[in-house]
Amino acid sequence: MSGAKHWEQDKEATVYVGNIDERATDALIWELMVQAGPVVNVHLPKDRVTQSHQGFGFVEFNGEVDADYAAKIMNGIRLYGKALRVNKASADKQKPLEIGAELFIGNLDPMVDEKVLYDTFSRFGTLIAPPKVARDDNGLSKGYGFVSYSSFEASDDAINNMNGQFLMNKDISVQYAYKKDGKGERHGDEAERMLAAQAKKHNVTIETQPMPPALLQGPTPGPAAPPVVAPPAMATGGFDPSLAAGIPPPRPPVGFAPPPVGHRGPPPPFGVNGAPPPPGAGRQNVLPPAPSGLPARPPPSQAGYGSPADFHPGSFRMPPPGFGPPPGNVPPPPPGFAPGYGR
Repeated sequence: MSGAKHWEQDKEATVYVGNIDERATDALIWELMVQAGPVVNVHLPKDRVTQSHQGFGFVEFNGEVDADYAAKIMNGIRLYGKALRVNKASADKQKPLEIGAELFIGNLDPMVDEKVLYDTFSRFGTLIAPPKVARDDNGLSKGYGFVSYSSFEASDDAINNMNGQFLMNKDISVQYAYKKDGKGERHGDEAERMLAAQAKKHNVTIETQPMPPALLQGPTPGPAAPPVVAPPAMATGGFDPSLAAGIPPPRPPVGFAPPPVGHRGPPPPFGVNGAPPPPGAGRQNVLPPAPSGLPARPPPSQAGYGSPADFHPGSFRMPPPGFGPPPGNVPPPPPGFAPGYGR
């Protein structure tokens, strides 16, 4: 009748029965529940010393439909004057922290709160419960806290990456927390890992508690900066001519006197009304005397620029008086001229 272990039962076809009177037996619970459907197993956990049940038990039916029907019609039925509580055991199988991936974070800085723990450790995996920081009666941190993951892969990753790292100017210690049974054993042992692997194999998901909104919101934004007002665009390229009246004239460099009032710059390079100056105007065409021993220079041309008096067609220029071409090296005549031209 109670041969199957509780953890070997089909959770979807099992109901939890609570508030059982101490006078009830396994056989009595069997006879009561068989009225809802075929019963496969009845398990009432017993005290190790007195061998009396502890006021609750589990009844496994032949199928999930029978278990659902039993939970509906048997809940509230009185047995020895006590109303039974009957509900699906699957609703009780996904308790937070049951997987055992709970970490202890020690040597916390007093400024570390639950928000800092959440932002730091949630990056390694899903947290099934809000982080906890141990506090005294005055609300001050005791220097340690706890985080719980939905898998041992996430908790192992958090230990490998965060143990010995600095958080708020203190190097923290990250390790598995002690179990609550008081035997000095830590979470994360082989038994817990095997149970977690079986739960994952059977697609059993761990229930996660809702996180407070304060943990999910981002950092508090600071005061908004005043808007920057751009200067108005001007048609003159950003310079206001009306402001030029108040700008003093530039000072001359040190050692130079300012120009007198009425001073004018150099004259324009052209004549009156923009016409070019007449030939010979301006600087006189004065040449230095010729060196001794050389023939006198020819007089300068008075015909202006562009048609010198000694110009010859074909760009051939006669040698000066007293000079002649070297013998045997007479240049050919220009095209259209007979030989001996220019002699």
